[in-house]
Amino acid sequence: MIIRPAHRTESVREYFFSIKNREMAKLNAERAQKGLDPIINLGIGAPDGMPPAAAIKALQQSAELPDSHKYQSYSGLPALKEAFAAWYKRYYGVTLDPVTEIQPLMGSKEGILIIFLTFINEGDKVLIPDPSYPTYTSAAEIVGADVIKYDLLPENNWWPDIDALEKMDLTGVKMMWTNYPGMPTGAKATPELYQRLVDFALRHNILLVNDNPYSFILNDQPLSMLAAEGAKECVVEMNSLSKAHNMSGWRVGLVAGAADYITEILKVKSQMDSGTFKPVQIAAIAALEQGPEWFEQLNAEYRRRREAACNLMELIGAECNHDSAGLFVWGRVKPDNRFLVAGRDEDKTLGERLSNRFLYDAGVFITPGFIFGHNGENYIRASLCAKAEVLEKAAAKIKNLL
Repeated sequence: MIIRPAHRTESVREYFFSIKNREMAKLNAERAQKGLDPIINLGIGAPDGMPPAAAIKALQQSAELPDSHKYQSYSGLPALKEAFAAWYKRYYGVTLDPVTEIQPLMGSKEGILIIFLTFINEGDKVLIPDPSYPTYTSAAEIVGADVIKYDLLPENNWWPDIDALEKMDLTGVKMMWTNYPGMPTGAKATPELYQRLVDFALRHNILLVNDNPYSFILNDQPLSMLAAEGAKECVVEMNSLSKAHNMSGWRVGLVAGAADYITEILKVKSQMDSGTFKPVQIAAIAALEQGPEWFEQLNAEYRRRREAACNLMELIGAECNHDSAGLFVWGRVKPDNRFLVAGRDEDKTLGERLSNRFLYDAGVFITPGFIFGHNGENYIRASLCAKAEVLEKAAAKIKNLL
């Protein structure tokens, strides 16, 4: 390079799964030369099911219309915003003004950086859970925020300890991130927890950002933080069709909140794209109209997979929650785990040691928990985005190590 990258990139590494997928591609090429089958990847949570048939049909029909291929409104189709509002009312009991309180996104991952760019100045303090989605921290570092990690621990249901937060020096804290059902832990929230978080944020003038893409997965009571009393004063919430509608590659989501927050978010977002492809928005409307039977069918399959993943964790010797929600099973590794090899990778965390053992010796990739924060170091995470039969095959390959 003839120039130096921006200073803001110095603390940001390439995304872990980007690095790992490149490594696995190389390993798979080597395995193919040896006549071995490909690595079973239980890493990232990319749903493998089909989207609703109505969404696919709507996409096809809309793509054939001549007005579908031009730039779209920066704020999204009015019909899509109305569909999002109806979805929130039907399943979360939350009333949103579709004109002023909803902003469609190209997936909620886009929303993470946009929200940071909109509200955070260099040096502002941001509370981020440990463990949590690594992109929260990366986006905070890109904008120069001062990241303050707050603990999520199993003895507290992987919930924030609000009493401990109250004892912290909160001077300069401007934003706090939450995510339930939790990734990677699978912990579920309750209305009472959300109310306590809203009350805490109101007391300290903190903007709460609730990332809510897993609320329908293995969870009979989907919740929105916006349902809490006073939430619109201090909460913006992101949601997505990626997980609950098997539409991760379509890149369609939303951020919802009070009109003044959405206005500011649109100011930034409108500088960065020219609207989502119209047929994708039309398809999203069809997906959002799905009834409870869609989620019942979806979760029947995920329950099968969760059982198979928990059986895998039990074989490995990792403790897990058989009632976890979301797309992952989170397993605790103990120092005496029988799969750990003495003298090998002893400078690494327990989760990474176990993950490396399975990847290199069994051809199975399970995510090490350290990538989600210090409190994940002794954990591993298995994705449910693989059929139960694939999870059972992974267990058989690991069992052979014994």
